[in-house]
Amino acid sequence: MSNLKDIKRKIKSVQNTQKTTRAMKLVSTAKLRKAEEAARQSRVYALKINEVLSEIAYKINQYRSVNAESKFFDVKENINKVDIIFVTADKGLCGGFNIQTIKTVRKMINEFKAKKIKIRLRAVGKKGIEFFNFQGIDLLQTYVGFSSSPTYEKAQSVIKDAVNDFINGVTDKVILVHNGYKNMISQEIRINDIVPVEPPAMVEVETNSLMEFEPENDNKILDELLEKYFEYSMYYALVDSLAAEHSARMQAMDNATNNAKERVRQLNLAYNKARQESITTELIEIISGVESMK
Repeated sequence: MSNLKDIKRKIKSVQNTQKTTRAMKLVSTAKLRKAEEAARQSRVYALKINEVLSEIAYKINQYRSVNAESKFFDVKENINKVDIIFVTADKGLCGGFNIQTIKTVRKMINEFKAKKIKIRLRAVGKKGIEFFNFQGIDLLQTYVGFSSSPTYEKAQSVIKDAVNDFINGVTDKVILVHNGYKNMISQEIRINDIVPVEPPAMVEVETNSLMEFEPENDNKILDELLEKYFEYSMYYALVDSLAAEHSARMQAMDNATNNAKERVRQLNLAYNKARQESITTELIEIISGVESMK
């Protein structure tokens, strides 16, 4: 009888878990719709500004003399120090979403160390911060609450110090890493070299662009465009990461709900089997008692 009570208690516990995971899935689904739309709209602008900056970098590459005026387009052959900004979630229960970003960052750290290049880490998101703190790896700057509720102002505060260090010659490169939204059921790691801005890899194909580049002393427009590029790249990473987080959590909670459902089914079978065995044992005892009285 005690075995039946134990199984019944387990069934109740798993059913409560199933209700929780189903509710979390519904919440993530609702949040995903809004985050997905924000990421989609931001992606259009981010791709366009990247396209414009890449073309400018190509034009500057044609006019070698301008490189001295614009440090942001000066690609160094020998790199000594690199800043890596990576984005993870502030919350868990989203499958392998966070660990994929962490694995990518650790791989990059090992690759740069093998080349004798120093690495500085700027972490956005509680889960990434907790992991590297546990591993005893130093973090230059940490930001909590930015990935769960991204704003343009928060993105500005994250990217500002990294870009200033690049301008002042403290670092030679700034890389942005985040797990981005691909579709409802999958995410993909995105690595963006923020600065220096490099020209397109394929320059053989002639472009139909009407852009005319005239190197002048007044680089005000270019500086403002670059500022927007840095800030918006960071903002897009936060928005894109949030959409990917919701899709990963929705999928993880769906899997958890299905697993709980299957576990309840197994426990019900075990309960019915144990109950049947208990009834059979009682019947045998009754029949044996009647037989012994004859």
